[in-house]
Amino acid sequence: MRAHVLQRRAGRRAGLAAAAAVSLAGALVMPLASAGADTAPPAGTPATVTADALPTWQVNGVVWSMATVGNTVYATGNFTKARPPGTKIGDAKEVARKNLLAFNLTTGNLITSFDHTLDGQGLRVVASPDGKRVYVGGEFTTVDGKPRSRLAAFDTATGALVPNFAPKVSNKIRGIAATNSTVYFGGNFFNVNGKSRTRLAAVKAADGTNVDTWKPTANDDEVYALAIAPGGTRVIIGGKFQQLNATPKVGVGAVDATTGALAPWSSRPIPTRISKEAGSYVTDLTVSGDVVYGAANGDGGHWFDGRFAAKAATGDLVWLDNCYGATYGVYVKDKALYSVSHAHDCSSVGTFPETYPKQTWHRALAETTYATGTDQAPPGSNSNYSRQPIPTQLHWYPSLTPAAAKLVDATPGTVVVTGAAQAAWTVTGNGGYIAMGGEFPKVNGKAQQGLVRFAVKGTTAAKRQPEAIAAPTAARQFMSRKIKVSWKATWDMDNASLTYEVLRDAGTTPIGKVTQKSSFWNLPSLSFTDTTPPAGAHAYRIRVKDADGNVVTSPVSNAVRP
Repeated sequence: MRAHVLQRRAGRRAGLAAAAAVSLAGALVMPLASAGADTAPPAGTPATVTADALPTWQVNGVVWSMATVGNTVYATGNFTKARPPGTKIGDAKEVARKNLLAFNLTTGNLITSFDHTLDGQGLRVVASPDGKRVYVGGEFTTVDGKPRSRLAAFDTATGALVPNFAPKVSNKIRGIAATNSTVYFGGNFFNVNGKSRTRLAAVKAADGTNVDTWKPTANDDEVYALAIAPGGTRVIIGGKFQQLNATPKVGVGAVDATTGALAPWSSRPIPTRISKEAGSYVTDLTVSGDVVYGAANGDGGHWFDGRFAAKAATGDLVWLDNCYGATYGVYVKDKALYSVSHAHDCSSVGTFPETYPKQTWHRALAETTYATGTDQAPPGSNSNYSRQPIPTQLHWYPSLTPAAAKLVDATPGTVVVTGAAQAAWTVTGNGGYIAMGGEFPKVNGKAQQGLVRFAVKGTTAAKRQPEAIAAPTAARQFMSRKIKVSWKATWDMDNASLTYEVLRDAGTTPIGKVTQKSSFWNLPSLSFTDTTPPAGAHAYRIRVKDADGNVVTSPVSNAVRP
C-alpha cells in the first residue's frame, strides 16, 4: 500500500507580475514595532512561545489536521501507530492508532481512552463551539467498523463515536466548520444523504440529516476550509474554486449561514488562476475576534503563498503577508499568528530573503495579528495588491526537518510519508501551548516524529540556547598594547537580542560585553578591544547569553601578546 499524496504544490519564486490596485477599506495599520519580538520582546509587541520542542507522543505517518478542546488535542491524518517520545518505530510501547488519536497538550501523553479506527485518512478535525463534540472529515467510510461516510462526530466527554450522526457524503471532505446545531463542510463531493450538493453542504448536529435551505455551490473546484464568522450568520469558505454560487469569487468568499446566498466579501487576497496549474488557493482559515486569518498555497511561478487577514463581517483586507513558500495551517494565540509552511523568501515583510543558488526553507513562523507597515517587495503573480499592509514577523524560528521526498511503502516498521518533502501541515493550541502536526522526523535536530508541542515561557522553562559560535580572532592593535577581539555573531531561535561576554584566558568574569540583535540571515561582525591586557600572551573566548539566561561559549582564540 502506498501513502496517499494530498496534492499541494510547493510555491516557488520564479518571476514578477504587475499588480492592480485594490481598495483596502477597513485595513488597520498600527505603528511599526521594533524588530526582535520573541520570548522577551519590546514593550507592546506580543511574546512568542519558546522554541523548546517539548516531548510529545509520535506517529508513524502524517498528521493533516488538529483541533484543541481544553487541554486535549485531537489529531487526524494518515498513520497506523503512535508511540512515546524518545522511542523509535517498533518500540514495545508503540500502540495502534489508525488515522485518529488524542493527546494531552500539557503533558504530551496519549489519551488512551480515545481509541478509534478510521479505514481511510482524515483530512480535517474541528470542535463545536461548546466543546462537546469534535467532527472529523476525510476519505474514510467506516469508523471502528461502523458505516461513517467521510464525516463522523465524537463526544469529547466520553470519547465515544456519536451513534446517531452518520451522514452519507459521496466523496472527500477537506473543510469543516460547526455551530452547536449545524455542521457545515466542503470538499469535492456532489451528493449528501442522497441529495445533490456541489462541494458544499450542511447537516444537523442532532441527527446528521441535511439542512435543505443551505445549498451554496463551489462550481468549478474544491473547497479546502470553512470558518464561522462571529455571530454565526456567515460562513467563510476557502479553496481552489474561482466561483461561488456561479459568481466570480476567487479562492475565498462568504455565504449566509441560513440560506447559503452570497454574503458581502470585499477583498481579493487570492489572485485569479490563469490555468489549472498556475494559481493560488486557500488551505486553512481560522477566526479570532472579528478577523479571519487565511493560509494560501501557490502552484509555483511566484504565486501567492503566504497569509492574509480580513474582517470576518465584510471581507475587508486587514493585511497580506506575501512570503513565498506554501502555507498549510494557521493558529492565533494572543496577538501572534503561528503558521506552518515551507517559507523561503520573506522579503515581503522585511526578514529573510531568497537564497541562491539553493533555496532554504523555514517550516514554522510567527507574526503579529495586526498590520505594522507596508509590503517591501514586488507583488506576486497576478496579485490584486501592491504595497498593502503587512504584519511584523516575530523572532521565532524552530527547526522542523522535512520528511523524505520519496514515498515509502506502508509495511511494518516503515514510515508513511506523502513524498511532498514537507514538515508540518497543521497547528493548534490553547492559552499555554501550541502544537504542530505533520510528517517531520525531527524538531530542532532531535528525533520527534509527526507531533510536537511548544509552550509560553513560565509554563515551562525556556532552555533553547543560542546556536554555536566560532572562535574569535585576537589581534594586537598597531603601535599599541591594546588587543582587538573580533568574532561573527551567532543567533538564537527565540531571542533576537544576545549578549556577548568577552572572557580573557581562563577567566569567568567578563572583561567586556556587547549586546547585538541577530538572526540566521543577518549575522553581523562584532568586536571588543581589551585596552589593559596584562603582560604575557592572552587568548579569548566569547560567552553568549540569551534573554532567558541560556549560554553557549566559543572555542578559544589564538594567543596574542600586548
